[in-house]
Amino acid sequence: MAITDVGVYAHLTAEDIENLRIELDRIREDVERARGVRDARYVRRTIVAQRILEVAARAAIVGARTRPGLCLGVLGLGAAKSIENMELGHNVSHGQWDWMNEPEIHSTTWEWDMACVSAQWKHYHNYLHHKYTNVLGMDEDIGFGIMRVSRDQQWRPIYLIQPVQNLLLAIAFEWGIGMHDIKLGKLHGSAEERAHTKAQIRAFGRKIRRQVVKDYVLLPALSGPRWRRTLAANAAANVLRNLWAYLVIFCGHFPDGAEKFLPDDIADETRGEWYLRQMLGTANFDAGPAMAFMSGNLCYQIEHHLYPDLPSNRYAEIAERVRAVCDKYDLPYTTGPLAKQYLLTLRTIVKLSLPDRYLTDTADDAPETGSERRFTTPTVSTISPLTGRRRGLRTALRDLRSARGRAGRLPRGSGAAPAVGRDPKRPAFAHTA
Repeated sequence: MAITDVGVYAHLTAEDIENLRIELDRIREDVERARGVRDARYVRRTIVAQRILEVAARAAIVGARTRPGLCLGVLGLGAAKSIENMELGHNVSHGQWDWMNEPEIHSTTWEWDMACVSAQWKHYHNYLHHKYTNVLGMDEDIGFGIMRVSRDQQWRPIYLIQPVQNLLLAIAFEWGIGMHDIKLGKLHGSAEERAHTKAQIRAFGRKIRRQVVKDYVLLPALSGPRWRRTLAANAAANVLRNLWAYLVIFCGHFPDGAEKFLPDDIADETRGEWYLRQMLGTANFDAGPAMAFMSGNLCYQIEHHLYPDLPSNRYAEIAERVRAVCDKYDLPYTTGPLAKQYLLTLRTIVKLSLPDRYLTDTADDAPETGSERRFTTPTVSTISPLTGRRRGLRTALRDLRSARGRAGRLPRGSGAAPAVGRDPKRPAFAHTA
């Protein structure tokens, strides 16, 4: 089952969590004081470079005389759209550059080049997802409403096709994101709900019209005799952008180690506990400077969830300090190669498409879903008098994996003594998104 008490799960006392908050707040304060000309230059140059790349790619598509030249143009256009989507659209909409007070680079004015309406995305993403990260029933990004990625979501027959749904979502990711905040069921609700939903649908319709006209009517028409080539290239570039955005987002939220939480856990949540939930509920993937840039620096998903409104070009330096905090409190810092993170994610999607009776791990100690009950005796971290090093959650998880490795696999129910504040008879959470 999901985590019901993040402090107990993390093996930290209330005092530890408050000290954690102080250290993470200090990182924010240091970056806020340091941001300035270098950061402003970075985002302005990124905007210029992205636009130059897009123009060059479109020129190559129209003017290419060979198939490799055409493919290069399509890849360039896909890259330009990905940069605009992730390093610009996503991060600008988070308010990362609002401190510059430039209307052109502001979260209230930026409208990105994808089907989703920025204002609708900011509601369910900036507010619901980032405030209630991985809280079942409150964060609608858990499985995006169509997939089961936690044991706490009750299995339904429709989940049998979720591997296919996953593929379709990847290809059409911008459309899935675009419809994510629109709840059609509210058309049968109160007058206020109906009016709000209809306004959302109209705004989404206007955005669809704008994107379709731009990519599939206007730009092909401007290409003259080669309009079919431009039409196909635009469609291919949009799919490439969708696949890349899907890959980055899924690898930041669904690999092993990205924990889930029950609503009970956030009752009277402190800022330190919120920080802790972000650190335990997200995952990074390893990336050099080029891949980090192409991912919108969302390879640093942990840092992004801790500081969603700090400039993305600062995440690499922030990551070094966050890692040091994790080491100090013996907390896991979940990361790995991109391919590995995605394969772990894909394993979860395929595995949880099946009914629970076909799953072998316990409900409290599975790679994709864990809770306090995975530890036989819930404890707080201790500091060795000999080494001065803390033994906490990271060490406990490592010891648990070692024990499972020696035993081959623990029998169902092993090591699952009731944890503090956990009702062992609690039913699985009914996913209603």
